[in-house]
Amino acid sequence: MKDVIVVIGAGAIGQACARRVGYGKHILLTNLHEDVVKEAEKIFYNAGYDVSSTVVDISSRESVQAVVKLALSIGNITGLIMAAGVSPSQATIKEILKVDLYGTAVVLEEFGKVIAYGGSGIVISSQSGHRMPALTTDEDKLLAMTPTEELLNLDLVNPLNIKNTLHAYQMAKRAVMYEAVRWGKKGARINTISPGIIITPLANDELNGPKGDFYKNMIINSPIGRAGTPDEVGGVAAFLMGQECSFITGSDFLMDGGSTSSFKFAELT
Repeated sequence: MKDVIVVIGAGAIGQACARRVGYGKHILLTNLHEDVVKEAEKIFYNAGYDVSSTVVDISSRESVQAVVKLALSIGNITGLIMAAGVSPSQATIKEILKVDLYGTAVVLEEFGKVIAYGGSGIVISSQSGHRMPALTTDEDKLLAMTPTEELLNLDLVNPLNIKNTLHAYQMAKRAVMYEAVRWGKKGARINTISPGIIITPLANDELNGPKGDFYKNMIINSPIGRAGTPDEVGGVAAFLMGQECSFITGSDFLMDGGSTSSFKFAELT
């Protein structure tokens, strides 16, 4: 049986991560949009990877389960790259909670049931979650441990209690890491990466959108003084998913060029 790496969200960052960890394995690329995932599959095939693709809607458990079934028909699922999500600039509060909160929980739950012993996964999160004030211990537990199908019923994420789309996005990015406990029971690991501004087509839309000046200021006044690239995220993903990190699970890795430090202590406000 082949080892299978499943990529949920085959955009620029998901592809960059897959390139780093997918050689010698079968890569199953997935995306909401068929034209996007077919183009990604073509790129990987022409680069020599063993690859296939399918569509997925992570806000639908049935759709995610279909991907799991397909992946298992190919081989043992040894890796998961969860890079799907929606942006606070391009989605409503309800859409963000349904996709980024509920959808992510569904993906991690369903793949956590079948991940191979010794397998590993990464979730692409965001620096944004690091800028939200701390939640209470009880609130953290609710986000982490509430059964997935009950998540959207929590008062904590009731749209009436969410200030705006950014707040919804930040809340969604805080609700991942209890999965490390469940994955550990399968002998597998799961971590998150919280990138800052990474240049992708979506990021370019943001930079040229209504909040473009804010994001440009964030880049200019960060300690590194530039945006990141998908391949840099891929490098961190390869490290975390590799055997060098076999003692690391349930952790979040902030890689934002230092902009969160500047936001908290220096030039960014």
